[in-house]
Amino acid sequence: MGFLERIAPPEIISTNGHLVDELFTYTTVMVVIFFAFVCYGLFWFSYKYSAKRNSKVDYTYGNRKKQLKATLIIGILVFFVIDLNITRMSNDDMINEFWNFPKKGEDITRVQVLAQQWMWNFRHAGADGKFNTADDVLTNHDLHIPVGKKVEFRITSKDVIHSFFFPNARIKVDAMPGRISRMWFQPTKVGTFDIACAEMCGTHHYMMKAKLHVHSPESYAAWKAEAEELAKVGNDTENIDNYWGWSWDMGDDMANNSNSDDSVVMKENN
Repeated sequence: MGFLERIAPPEIISTNGHLVDELFTYTTVMVVIFFAFVCYGLFWFSYKYSAKRNSKVDYTYGNRKKQLKATLIIGILVFFVIDLNITRMSNDDMINEFWNFPKKGEDITRVQVLAQQWMWNFRHAGADGKFNTADDVLTNHDLHIPVGKKVEFRITSKDVIHSFFFPNARIKVDAMPGRISRMWFQPTKVGTFDIACAEMCGTHHYMMKAKLHVHSPESYAAWKAEAEELAKVGNDTENIDNYWGWSWDMGDDMANNSNSDDSVVMKENN
């Protein structure tokens, strides 16, 4: 594997992951360009005003009119070309894409996520279509979703703050105790990919990893059917730890009416 392959970012597998890379590339290019100007000025002035070419020292406090104009022009360029433009691009991407959650009634895959030291727990509704019931499909360390279909996640934490991160989808959100965070993306490629925790969550933070399995529609249907059959006989209905989920409708009003927040206070855990 060559050097460029080693430093290349993970492959994008979501419909909107490229937006993050584009913003990162734009920021990097602009910073490099302005850094080059700074270096040019540094070396040019060092050369032009060296002791060999200037026998008389000229003391200045940088408050001459032309110096103030140069500082003002450079500041305006940096603000409008870099700062303001990055803010505009980020705001457009968040409102139009990442906070544009699937609408109620839309055909999507729904997954509830519980973070804990040191594990990711996943819950799919069973055959009854309801969450936190005896036939739910429960997995840990492995998340299964179908390709080409929007997947919405509702995430919370059992203990400390974690961060649910899909490197290949370029998206993450905090998992916080007592709150339900929301996130969605639409996978575009079948395969197995990494899930990580992007928040330092304790001594064994490195163990907060899982695998994302993106299936073809047929493969996902087969996995779901098999998992539901296993849940019928394998779920321990007496184990209260299995009932960490909640009604999916919780927070739907906020999801439909506001894109300015990524979480809702969790008021129940039935």
